[in-house]
Amino acid sequence: MSRPFSSRSNNQGPYIRVNGKIRAREVRVIGPDGQQLGILPLGDALTIARNQGVDLVEVAPNANPPVCKVIDFGKYRYELAKKEKESKKHQHGNKVKEIQLSPKIDPHDFATKLQHAIDFLCDDMKVKVTLRFRGRELAHKEIGFDQVNHFIRELAPYAHPDAPPKLIGKGINVMLSPLPKNKRAKNPRAQDEENEPESSPDEQNNDKGKNNKRVVPVNASENPSSGFTNNPFSKLESQEG
Repeated sequence: MSRPFSSRSNNQGPYIRVNGKIRAREVRVIGPDGQQLGILPLGDALTIARNQGVDLVEVAPNANPPVCKVIDFGKYRYELAKKEKESKKHQHGNKVKEIQLSPKIDPHDFATKLQHAIDFLCDDMKVKVTLRFRGRELAHKEIGFDQVNHFIRELAPYAHPDAPPKLIGKGINVMLSPLPKNKRAKNPRAQDEENEPESSPDEQNNDKGKNNKRVVPVNASENPSSGFTNNPFSKLESQEG
């Protein structure tokens, strides 16, 4: 027996009934402009959609009666895909990235980890800052707290700590949450890419001209009559003279 629908349709998201595939006798209809048209027989709802030149799409099949919208089916699918994309974008807020520091961290490493934290925060991710003590470093906890607080101050334009730094075991932990976009500073790395000057066509042509200059060997210019760039008989001639 042949199946009424291809099995591959299960991989394309939930099945949506459109027009004649809607099975309910009565449906609650939403017009093209979002206005409520009330509960209508399925035939009347299909007539309204046909007169508008669009489709009758079942948007809430589990409602009683099912809710249908008078809309172009292609536009409806585009809106669903757009909402799904936006929801995935906001899922970054649930991700946590960890940055590890040390009491004796090098200034260059400190700046690198700081830029990584800025990148994560500008992508709406939380950042967990962890500083580990090793050996006798635990006897000078104040140095570790100074490093963590310095890191937090540098990230003040991008994030705020959920709580003050705490000593847990042999390390200091603090969680940073990104500020709202309207209050958050822009990522300096993105600004540098936008402000990077582009070479003009004249400058590009000049560069090409410099690269295409012909280099003349010194020996050939000094002895133009010779057919060799490096004349193997030059020493013999000088000895005879």
